[in-house]
Amino acid sequence: MSPTTRPGASSGTRPGAGGVRRVRLIGVGPGDPDQVTLEAVRAMREVDFFVVSDKSGAGDDDPLVAARERLLERHLDGPARVVRVDDPVRERRPDRTASDQEYAEVVASWHEARAAAFEQALLDHDGDAGFLVWGDPAFYDSTIRVLEQVRDRGRVPLAVEVVPGISSIQLLAARHAIVLHEVGQPMHVTTGRRLAEAVESGQDNVVVMLNRSMELAGLDDWWIWWGADLGTPHEELVAGRVGDVRDEIDAARQRARAAAGWVMDVFLLRRVSTGSTDDREVAP
Repeated sequence: MSPTTRPGASSGTRPGAGGVRRVRLIGVGPGDPDQVTLEAVRAMREVDFFVVSDKSGAGDDDPLVAARERLLERHLDGPARVVRVDDPVRERRPDRTASDQEYAEVVASWHEARAAAFEQALLDHDGDAGFLVWGDPAFYDSTIRVLEQVRDRGRVPLAVEVVPGISSIQLLAARHAIVLHEVGQPMHVTTGRRLAEAVESGQDNVVVMLNRSMELAGLDDWWIWWGADLGTPHEELVAGRVGDVRDEIDAARQRARAAAGWVMDVFLLRRVSTGSTDDREVAP
């Protein structure tokens, strides 16, 4: 197991006065250690410690922390220095996040609290820091924005470097052996929260991430390619006509949550029109 500390519990060292701290955001893929790029492994080996958000509130029970530690054990030559940061509680009650404005305010407050926690971790520990980001840091992840806030607070001068990773979108396409869009056509990427909006606006080829629940009302005749906890031992895959596989997806989500302690799912939805040449190509 990697040596683990928390902000305020380190050896007491501080960064040098006026020095710019290098922080590396390292995309580590959806979960399979074999899908970590050589560039990411090199970056992991060049930093002095890793800042890891702990959602358990207790320090030992967050399965995502354990997954990061196993990944480090796989790719580093020696023990990693891991600094656990208690992840601020985020408001998720539907009645507090119903409107776009309420949701934006909740996320902004959470980002601000995370920035304060990350800032303290950087103040408490010397050297270059690494942040392990699931998938790719550019896809629906807050770490870049949060570290920009840390830099803007002015107490820790930062030089932020981003190392890309394989995204769950790429892995979803690979697992189902599909192209994410039809010939010469666009692909719309959105969140589960805004799926209905995308459909209502006329989007007919939609990749959906960040799903708290599967809201697929009115889409029975669409095709879906779905995956959960991709790249992990608990990976689940389902494909087919939405009306035919809805229950199968619900059962697979429950299995993934029971096995791993979390569900990270992503899926492609495509409207299929009868008689289209491409229809024969989208059927799994």
